[in-house]
Amino acid sequence: MSRERILVVDDDQDILRVVRINLELEGFDVATAEDGQEAIDQALEEPPDLVLLDIMMPRMDGLTALRKMRSHPAMAGTSIILLTARGLPEDRVRGLDLGADDYITKPFDVNELIARVKAVLRRTKAARDTSPLTGLPGNFRIGAEIEERIDRGVPFALIHCDLDNFKAFNDHYGFMRGDQVIKFCADVLRQAVADVGDESAFIGHIGGDDFVAITDATIAEQFCKAVIDRFDDGILDYYDTADALKGYIEVTDRRGERFAFPIVSISMGVVTNLNRPITSQWEASAIAVEMKEYAKKQHGSSFRIDRRTA
Repeated sequence: MSRERILVVDDDQDILRVVRINLELEGFDVATAEDGQEAIDQALEEPPDLVLLDIMMPRMDGLTALRKMRSHPAMAGTSIILLTARGLPEDRVRGLDLGADDYITKPFDVNELIARVKAVLRRTKAARDTSPLTGLPGNFRIGAEIEERIDRGVPFALIHCDLDNFKAFNDHYGFMRGDQVIKFCADVLRQAVADVGDESAFIGHIGGDDFVAITDATIAEQFCKAVIDRFDDGILDYYDTADALKGYIEVTDRRGERFAFPIVSISMGVVTNLNRPITSQWEASAIAVEMKEYAKKQHGSSFRIDRRTA
């Protein structure tokens, strides 16, 4: 697994050396630069995960370098922490307005600097792995959540949720209304968790119209029924009245042929570790997908639970 890369930018050689050594001891891959222009050249050649950027430097000051970094697409995902001897609030505010994620005032404690670096990287990683549409965690968190429950040996259910006939809906009504249905599905899953009272439940968004729920194994069936009740009760609100009354929409393909597609429904595949052990997230997801495919063969919203013992 590759180490997170940090670029430290400061015209003070002593600071560069101390910060580099301590970050390397924490397991980071560290590069250094002595002014803003050198920092930009290095960052664009190999974008770092985080930049520690001094404000007061020759050739190009840190705030100018910050503005240039933030305007370049290659560095859109890079976190930036300012190192500044300036204590005035307006200086810090300007840096934050230009896109800095945090700032540290010189002189600084090395332990605090390392803690701030780790905190910013955690926030950035969490933001990258969160769906901007639904606000739900993505694949990284989903995998970690499954593995954590496997390691603890607790009974759990992994539920893979997928919408049926969604592509036709999206083609017919447009992606803006399609996004509304995706958000509606996320809300349904959250509400179903509240319905069954599972405070340890986890909801994730794989992407598109695919979601994951992780619940206590003993209430998985109850959860799926709550999801179907809420989904089927609300999905017609996203259809035009005439289509809702018909119970289908008509979509024309590239050859000009018209096809009727039923109302969007939800299919769920469920795997638990009640009847047999689950040893990895990969095994769990493969079985859940298999069960979901069985569910999709049924008309309307449905779920299938894997009850095999071997």
